[in-house]
Amino acid sequence: MNTDLSYPLISVVMATYNGQRFITEQLNSIIRQTYSNLEVIIVDDDSTDDTHAILQEFSRKYPFIKVYRNETNIGYIKNFERGLQMASGNFIAPCDQDDIWEPEKLTTLYQNLGIHEIIYSDSTLIDEAGNSLGKNLSDIKNLRGFDDCLCYAIGNSAPGHAMLIKRSVIDRSLPLPPIFPHDYWIGFIATCQSPIRYLNVPLVKYRQHETNVFGVANTGSSKRRHSKEKTDKKTLALNRMQLLYQSCPGDIPQKNVYAGILDSYRDFSLTNNIKRTLIFFRHQDKILAYKKKPLWRKWLFCLKMFAMIK
Repeated sequence: MNTDLSYPLISVVMATYNGQRFITEQLNSIIRQTYSNLEVIIVDDDSTDDTHAILQEFSRKYPFIKVYRNETNIGYIKNFERGLQMASGNFIAPCDQDDIWEPEKLTTLYQNLGIHEIIYSDSTLIDEAGNSLGKNLSDIKNLRGFDDCLCYAIGNSAPGHAMLIKRSVIDRSLPLPPIFPHDYWIGFIATCQSPIRYLNVPLVKYRQHETNVFGVANTGSSKRRHSKEKTDKKTLALNRMQLLYQSCPGDIPQKNVYAGILDSYRDFSLTNNIKRTLIFFRHQDKILAYKKKPLWRKWLFCLKMFAMIK
């Protein structure tokens, strides 16, 4: 890859941990990008396998790859935050350690960004060996342009691995709160000011395997949660809603909607249960925009909010 300074710098930011199985293939796909002005920032979270040695070998061969290593393991979100803080590009492209990028990924996203602060694409699902699973992420999740911060009230389907982000959004998003996935939080912050654009083209091969930090679906145990786990889930939901409310600008109408949801999350009184359900029905087109469900299923979800929080 030749560096062409006539294009703005894109910083590819990767957080790694014990990724030796797939990281070489991912790095090779980044090196093959047709976009011509890149830096690659990789922060390794004190891996115990050969990940760091692989990264050092790549950095010796390719000067635009910069590798850092944490002295202790600080966890995925804070590790990714450290990479964002080190990035110097006008644009940021988050990167998983186990995917494969199509060569034209960054060029295509940059050319289609326009006035938006974030653009993201579809992804093709592959298995551990890199074989296609015969479907795209859009077949499972409702990928679309998100034009309202209420779209992030309880969920998110715009994946960070397929995003190109303007520096201005990253500056507003830091520090990353540990109670949200990084792409969830960055997407919310963006939609408080401007829409996110979706490009209906698969530009990433999104690998599915048993050690994914975030996969396309949770297929874990169906055993009933213990009461403490239920309580912890409620506490997490309340803390998340509190932060979304606090971070929503006061000069937009969504602030009042978040205030109502937050108030209804405080307990399960009859008044709050009714209030919460009505809010979800009233704003379901935004709050449930991320769900790939028919309308009747969304109505059912709203009814369930009478006795639950999410």
